Amino acid sequence: MTFFSWKPGLAVWLVAGATLVGPASAAEAEAPGLGGPSSVRADLTDGDGLTDPEFRSRFLQANLPAWFAFKGSLRENANIDFKIDYLSLGQWSNADVGQGHAAGGIARIYGTWQAFETGGLTAKLEHRTAYTTVAPQFFGFDSDAQSITGTAFNDIQLALTNLFWTQRAENRVWTLQIGQIDVTDFVDVYGLVSPYTAFQNLAFNTNPTINAPNPGIAVAGGVRLHENIYAIASIADANGNPAEPNFDVFKTGDTFKSFEIGYMSSQDRIYFDNIHLTFWQSDGADNGSRKDDWGVAGSASWFFDNRWMPFLRTGFSQGEAALYKATVSAGLGLYTRQTDLVGIGLNWSDPGDAFDDDQYTAEVFYRLTLSPNLAITPSVQLIANPALNPEKDSLAIFGLRGRIAL
Repeated sequence: MTFFSWKPGLAVWLVAGATLVGPASAAEAEAPGLGGPSSVRADLTDGDGLTDPEFRSRFLQANLPAWFAFKGSLRENANIDFKIDYLSLGQWSNADVGQGHAAGGIARIYGTWQAFETGGLTAKLEHRTAYTTVAPQFFGFDSDAQSITGTAFNDIQLALTNLFWTQRAENRVWTLQIGQIDVTDFVDVYGLVSPYTAFQNLAFNTNPTINAPNPGIAVAGGVRLHENIYAIASIADANGNPAEPNFDVFKTGDTFKSFEIGYMSSQDRIYFDNIHLTFWQSDGADNGSRKDDWGVAGSASWFFDNRWMPFLRTGFSQGEAALYKATVSAGLGLYTRQTDLVGIGLNWSDPGDAFDDDQYTAEVFYRLTLSPNLAITPSVQLIANPALNPEKDSLAIFGLRGRIAL
């Protein structure tokens, strides 16, 4: 899903987990393989959270016949599926410090090649840029809060975030991946985890107590242990940079490891109806830029009537490497018109021993689908006791995100 320059990491990981479903949408989907709601598989499906598949299909055939035919021909004749999208995010705060505003954009091209029935290649190339002095990802810090308020909208420029091979069993009971991968696509995820279609604050994305590495060279795998039980484990290079991919993990040996075990109502609803525990550990860097850390995270979410998704998430870390030492988040996602999404989230966090008070965060957003290929998402984030400014009681951040996908 995302990567953050405040915690380095070229991911090299091993995952033992279920054959996982991707899209964070109101519709059920066939489990496409390892990857959560922000993965390439999820974004490629018609149920990627932008709109429902039948509506998209009718619109494309009527309004973009050449493009639709071209992509359809690639899928039919070469087993290649791809998408291009662009996202923009603007944020404004009422803080009396910092820049007062931030904006940035992400251009992405991503796709899959299904070489065999049980194996194929996944790739994603991104260009992330800040329009302003401060990128939205760091706007919370600029406004004196220990908070990432614009997850994924940084200024790392060109980055290879995915380039990996997937191999799976014919009955999809296990999945194996190797290559350049993003562990946050599946480590401790749930249906509303994607910063491209759902919440923007990290408190409601990948658990902020997990010192997850950035995308990079990786090995990943998954196994379904029972009809309703799955497990996930990972090992990742903790020091890399997806903007400059390398194999340094074989020299340093610094790795991130995780193990997750969870309950699902069925395989094709693994991120809709899901309860899990995630255990993780990250090595420190030899140069002292990152400390050793470990922790535990838990998550429970359930999709009622294919409209309502309440969630409860928590976690703690032993060290000081992650954003927070402890956190609890709760909230609700509500799908309306089968295309729009309302999200409400509340969070308590302990930002660490260096801070006097706990920090509280609330986020409300409404993702409005203007057309099958265009969505805008206004949002409000309220932060009480912003940790970097003990003298300030609260902070408000207003946001507007746009996404166009073809």
